[in-house]
Amino acid sequence: MTEQQPSRGGTATAARLAAVQTLYRIDMGAVRPDLAIHAGIVAELDEQQRLTVDAAVLGDIVRGVVERQPQIDAMIEGSLDAKWRLERLEVVLRAILRAGAFELLARPQVPAKVVINEYVDVAHAFFLQGEPGLVNAVLDRLARVLRADEFTGVATTKV
Repeated sequence: MTEQQPSRGGTATAARLAAVQTLYRIDMGAVRPDLAIHAGIVAELDEQQRLTVDAAVLGDIVRGVVERQPQIDAMIEGSLDAKWRLERLEVVLRAILRAGAFELLARPQVPAKVVINEYVDVAHAFFLQGEPGLVNAVLDRLARVLRADEFTGVATTKV
């Protein structure tokens, strides 16, 4: 696992990266959600570079995932291949999927394709193997159910 800068810039993109890092810390039991959000206001990408994040977007994603985690986890489980279990996925990968699923579920002002692309980019920042493809596949499946109107002319399946 390596960390690289996501390809897109901007405070919302940085907030997504910070949200994933924050959700990772929460999942590891290292910090409470409210403290993790405060600590995530600056997303640390490497020792030389920091991006300023949109604190409102960061807070919305982290609080939303924490509040709706059982629902989000069930949706992700339903979108994974039968041989995969959410709890067996690497912690960062789980955080990426949870954040992306939350945005698809509860942030309709952000187009589904933007959400998917942003979290695939976040996955590329942490993984060099097939994980970004898994993120793309799972979030695409979710988007086609949760945002079917954005995928006109494409058949959808129930999650």
